Amino acid sequence: MTLPFPPPREAFDLPSRVAESQAGPDGFASFLEEDMAPVILALDPGEPFALATLHGREGGPRPVGSQMIVTASRTWGFLSGGCVEADLATHARAALADGRARRLTYGRGSPFFDIRLPCGGRLDLLVEPIPAGDPAMARLRALHGHRRALRYLSDGERRRCVEADADAGKGWIVDKAILPPQRLVVIGSDPFALAIAVAGVQQGWGVTLICPVPPPGRPPESLRVATAPPAEVLADLRPDPWTAIAVASHEEEAGLAALVPALLSPAGYVGVLGSRHRLEQRRRRLLGAGLDAAALGRLRGPIGLPIAAQTPREIAVATIAEIVALRPGARA
Repeated sequence: MTLPFPPPREAFDLPSRVAESQAGPDGFASFLEEDMAPVILALDPGEPFALATLHGREGGPRPVGSQMIVTASRTWGFLSGGCVEADLATHARAALADGRARRLTYGRGSPFFDIRLPCGGRLDLLVEPIPAGDPAMARLRALHGHRRALRYLSDGERRRCVEADADAGKGWIVDKAILPPQRLVVIGSDPFALAIAVAGVQQGWGVTLICPVPPPGRPPESLRVATAPPAEVLADLRPDPWTAIAVASHEEEAGLAALVPALLSPAGYVGVLGSRHRLEQRRRRLLGAGLDAAALGRLRGPIGLPIAAQTPREIAVATIAEIVALRPGARA
């Protein structure tokens, strides 16, 4: 069962989290929004907005594909270190007013001589006015909840949202991957498990903590706490490549009960807390439980990147970093 903490909202119910970040126009939290898909889902489908996408760069802190959303009164996301966002919002609102897309360049070769990039580089942006009822956005809303990898394509006039492996042809200015939101499942109830779960919440991930006895006090509002057996909870969650599972239980049987379904699932990351000696014992028991070498080879342990972490918070940092390093698309 899931404990009735008020309210028992899952962190991967992102539209509600995004809505909270809109407390003030252009608020601090809004700039921290990295994925614009949940913002689009949270907006009223009848509200037009402008979508700015970084499609080319020389230098700069943001990768190609980074986006901003601008409405008549609010903005989400960022495309530089604060050098261009205010001017970009002005252009975006002008695009909303006249319904015409814009291709903007900042930095080297830009006509905007009064806006300088300290890095000395160049940013190429496509700014599109997205009208109410736009078909590409309607398809994004329809498919995103199914946790499928998608692509957003645009040339400023035409827009499409397609499955990641679809043959969409060439000639697009923007070809952006839209991945399902990252999820984290933590098994355990000691300070190490709690620290890993809280660190995942701070990343904006959807986090489920599985423990037979709930932790004392009130957990973070967006943390889901489940007391059912791990196999049952994992079956309900249906792990996918964008789901990480961290087994941080010091109870041997509980850890094994979680590791077997975790390693048999398509979860993108499965890690276990513990010493190397204990890990070898676990490997032998998992082989005895029927797991083959391929499934066992997916197990990461001891959990986290090797940064000499010792405290619960340090191990949480190492774990989050390892999940980020190994999630789908990270190497690309």
